[in-house]
Amino acid sequence: MIKCVILDDELLAISYLKLLCEQIDHVEVVKAFNDPKAFLNEIDTLDFNVCILDIEMPGMTGLQVAELIPDSKKIIFTTAYKEYAAEAYDLNVVDYVRKPLKKERLMQAFEKAAELVANIRRKNTIEWNTNIGKTLIFTEQIVYIKTSEIDSRDKEIILSDGTAIVLKNLSFKTLLEMLPSKDFAQVNKKEIIALSSIKAFSTNEIITTISSDTENFLKLQVGETYKNSLLEMFGK
Repeated sequence: MIKCVILDDELLAISYLKLLCEQIDHVEVVKAFNDPKAFLNEIDTLDFNVCILDIEMPGMTGLQVAELIPDSKKIIFTTAYKEYAAEAYDLNVVDYVRKPLKKERLMQAFEKAAELVANIRRKNTIEWNTNIGKTLIFTEQIVYIKTSEIDSRDKEIILSDGTAIVLKNLSFKTLLEMLPSKDFAQVNKKEIIALSSIKAFSTNEIITTISSDTENFLKLQVGETYKNSLLEMFGK
């Protein structure tokens, strides 16, 4: 499902775009804006994966807005002028659609966007045999991973809500290859931490945001082999 946001300073253009989107399967318009600043003020609260963005707007161009949109959100530019095409593609957008818009051309743009959105979704999940069967896990929900105390071949994943899932017969090497490298770090031979779960750290110890039965927050010891790579991830 494509969940899109529309940003165009012309209300008539917004109405027409909404009408086209309603005629295209698997496309939902979450919200429409005619003011770039209003859109940017709400961007963090909106559930969308594609932005249909007009380039020519007073005060702030679509090109400027695009630079402030997270990479995970895909952009389809619309414009009546062809001279912006090179700049638009420099921003790595999904597509550049000339006005007046046509349904068939917009559908092509959405098809490109849907493929990229699906790729992101695949990259943000891992699938493996677990204690509850073959399971698809969203990596953004993972806060901590450790070697199972019952069988060292297995790895226990702790999710943000406290749920524990055991991955069967999986090495840390393979697991790290499956995880987004910018979001996770191995801290010793038996533990991996999500960087978002780190509260503070030194060269020897990590204090996490994870509650612990024995302490206020779970603390992890940093292995000598892993110190440098961990510091590099934080630009130290």
